[in-house]
Amino acid sequence: MHVSCRQEDACVDELCARVRRFVDEVAIPAESPAIARDVAALDRSVAQLHGRARQAGLFAPQLPGEWGGMGLGWKALARVLEEAGRGFLGPAALHCAAPDQPNMLTLLKLGTPEQKRRFLAPLASGQQRACFAMTEPAPGAGSDPSMLRTHAVRRGAGWVLNGHKQFISGGVAADFALVLARTEGGATLFLVPRDTPGYRVVRDIGMVTGYQIGGHAEILLQDCEVPDDAVLGEAGRGLQHAQLRLEPARLLHCMRYIGRARRALETAQAYVRERRSFGARLADLQQIQAMVADSHIELHASRLMTLECADRLDAGLPVKQHSAMAKVFVSETVNRVADRAVQMMGASGLSEDTPVSMIWQELRPFRIYDGANELHRATLARRFLS
Repeated sequence: MHVSCRQEDACVDELCARVRRFVDEVAIPAESPAIARDVAALDRSVAQLHGRARQAGLFAPQLPGEWGGMGLGWKALARVLEEAGRGFLGPAALHCAAPDQPNMLTLLKLGTPEQKRRFLAPLASGQQRACFAMTEPAPGAGSDPSMLRTHAVRRGAGWVLNGHKQFISGGVAADFALVLARTEGGATLFLVPRDTPGYRVVRDIGMVTGYQIGGHAEILLQDCEVPDDAVLGEAGRGLQHAQLRLEPARLLHCMRYIGRARRALETAQAYVRERRSFGARLADLQQIQAMVADSHIELHASRLMTLECADRLDAGLPVKQHSAMAKVFVSETVNRVADRAVQMMGASGLSEDTPVSMIWQELRPFRIYDGANELHRATLARRFLS
């Protein structure tokens, strides 16, 4: 593995410094626990931040230039996302947050020219939002997408969808959904606008996930009729198409959350340097020093694992195994780092006076989504033992 600097990395270093300044001076000051779970207020805030990111020349680093982006490769994007991820609103401000970012990638790879005009163009510009609707109430699809119960049948020149989705990230505010449904011959992806008759957002599911941009929706599809050109990619290959977004999404979540955990650690370090107990600074206690050292060691290892995945994506190499290993390792690392930050700060780490408690909340679900860690371990073990 080679993840050291190349000639172009000097430009990436400068770009990362610009992103760091933008997050510190623009994105972090826009944070407020009062709006963390207010979907409408967050949407207004993100729209304003989009304008600031455009002015700073930092909008959509993941998109090709012809779609208004910066055209970064995966490794450069990974580094930028770590810096953006220090802020709760940093990735969204740069328009490279989930679920919109992987949805843009899916449309870029699979969309027809007309689908790109109708769906990708407004999504890429930030005028619209999208969600990816796969997860269902039990006994439907979750970590096992083969349990998909939402189904679509042909009717005339189109399809009729019926099903029930839940925990759909971004679904409350989404203008359209990428819906995974069972069809004859396999699962199929459909593009379903929010105003399609029969498509209904039932509620915003309250979740302990930090800043809930776009909310987490429960969605019903009842005799929801879409035309044949709503099929994204090839009919019957929806599960394979879903992997186009899931594997890179794991990588990008890793880098965003390494940045978030870094911020929690930096906040805790500043606290223990000043806080005194029993006549000494907390920073002078060996147990605190061990927490700090272990956190830096584990974050560095996480960064290297993720950058290796990015290198492989840039080289066109498969990353299924590598992204699964990175997702497990990084998600558990950032949770440990955030938990140590809370422990080092005591009651202050659980208050809203610092970002640490919200970071702690936001990182916990990462061990569940993008495939639960237990599932990744089982899949990896089968591969290694076969």
